[in-house]
Amino acid sequence: MSSTAERRTGYGASAVQKVSILFGVVFLLVGIAGFIPGLTSDIGAIEFASHTSGAMLLGIFQVSILHNIVHLLFGIAGLALAGSVSGARGYLVVGGIIYAVLWVYGLVVPHDHAANFVPLNGADNWLHLGLAVAMLALGLALTRGVRQRA
Repeated sequence: MSSTAERRTGYGASAVQKVSILFGVVFLLVGIAGFIPGLTSDIGAIEFASHTSGAMLLGIFQVSILHNIVHLLFGIAGLALAGSVSGARGYLVVGGIIYAVLWVYGLVVPHDHAANFVPLNGADNWLHLGLAVAMLALGLALTRGVRQRA
């Protein structure tokens, strides 16, 4: 690989790092929003982890305390891993794979089944597919031909 394809970058310096920061901030905001009455309807019906959680983020996405914590952790990971090209790429690629698995899980497990403990509804499932495609595509496309020196 030529030296022009190798990059030593600082926090958030490359495109893939900026995207990792963007996803991290969005996941943090979504995780916080899942606990805010008004943004989340029926907040009094929120459960820690169950398909019976009645809380709905933006009136569309079924959430639970666990679901919100997962979003917060994904947000923290995105910000933490944005310190390097390889970290940001790993966050986006692995995160994309995780969301692809969640999409399949949400399609296979009935929404009213105890195994749907996160919980996931139809809107969550399609959002997870979109996140999987976006994260994988961006993680791979933005690091094509680029490697980071130690």
